[in-house]
Amino acid sequence: MDKPRTNPPKKRGKLYAAIAIVGAVGITLALTRLQPAPPSVDNELAWRDTVELGEMVRQIRGPGTLVPEQVQIISAITAGRIEELLVENGTSVTPETVLLRLTNPDEELQLLQAERNLSNARGLLLNLRTTLESSRLQQSAALASLQSQYDDAVRQDQINEELNRKQLITQTDYQTAKNNLRQLKQRLDFETRRLEVQTGTIDDQIKQQQDEVNRLQQIVAFQQDRLNSMEVKASVNGVLSRLGTTGRLEIGQYVQSGTELARVVPSPTRLKAELRIPETQVVDIAVGDSAEIDIRTGVIMGRVVRIDPAATTGTVGVDVSLPNDLPAGARPDLSVDGRIIVDRLPNVLHVGRPQHANAGATIGLFKLEPDGRTAVQTTIVVGAASVNEMEVKSGLKEGDIVILSDMSQWDSYPRIRLR
Repeated sequence: MDKPRTNPPKKRGKLYAAIAIVGAVGITLALTRLQPAPPSVDNELAWRDTVELGEMVRQIRGPGTLVPEQVQIISAITAGRIEELLVENGTSVTPETVLLRLTNPDEELQLLQAERNLSNARGLLLNLRTTLESSRLQQSAALASLQSQYDDAVRQDQINEELNRKQLITQTDYQTAKNNLRQLKQRLDFETRRLEVQTGTIDDQIKQQQDEVNRLQQIVAFQQDRLNSMEVKASVNGVLSRLGTTGRLEIGQYVQSGTELARVVPSPTRLKAELRIPETQVVDIAVGDSAEIDIRTGVIMGRVVRIDPAATTGTVGVDVSLPNDLPAGARPDLSVDGRIIVDRLPNVLHVGRPQHANAGATIGLFKLEPDGRTAVQTTIVVGAASVNEMEVKSGLKEGDIVILSDMSQWDSYPRIRLR
């Protein structure tokens, strides 16, 4: 006879459920502890560099242009219309080479008016001299006549004195003769003084008019020079760099006074580099620093000779002198790339500089693991920074290999895998 069962299947079901729950919790905990798979990055996109210990040359970079050391700028002295263009850019010129001709009827009219004023002034000077000399001669003649009358009166007075002593002349005639002699003496003194004054002012009057003539002569010469300047000459030996401010002028074009008409380079082989350096970096540059000027076909060594005192649009101009013997590709207005050597840091850790690394910044870079296929993100403190290199203060050691390419899209991953 069978014994009744006390529900054993129900107990085993609860046991199985508890085991299943414990297993699920364990699996969940294990899954949460697993790290996400690192993303794969194309190996060709990872530009690498190795950390080195040694001297680091600190450079500052800036674009620039080759320009002549000396430039003769020829400007329009007078306004005018371009009548002729006689030379082209790049032509060798001498001081007497005529570059172009201008015309302006107003300048010709002003010269004619100045010449007419000068002619009138010269006529006035001639008339003044004639008038003054004639007046002086008339006064001299009058004085001579009066002197003759006075001399006669003196002789008559001597006779009257003798007649008066012998009482052969009346007192009335005697006194009348005496009065006449005194009057003649006064008139003679007066007219003599008048002649002296008249003669003394002749030179002053003539000089005043002569000064006016000289002034008008200068005006005529000035107007003549203005008219002559409309035949624009090179003024120096050299090469015509360009016509106008853009390198081109047109026949019939009207230019104002002061407009740049041409640029002549006296020594076309003497060039310098004008660099534009960011205003935040120029503080480290000093006159005398060495510089490398890249002209695309070669590199020229130079030296800083001048730094602009003020910034313009966020940059400061720096002039670099260049040697006399320049490569064949060097020419005015050529765009160049300049690197100025501002310091040399001995025995420092340094590596290539990524685009986002600035001096004193803390950045993250991917450092390659020994297997060469995995890279781990590492925090690095940057010291001094150069054009293509940076000093490593902490975070790396000599021999470490880091990726310098732009890896910003993987910044959220602690590691990547190269494929």
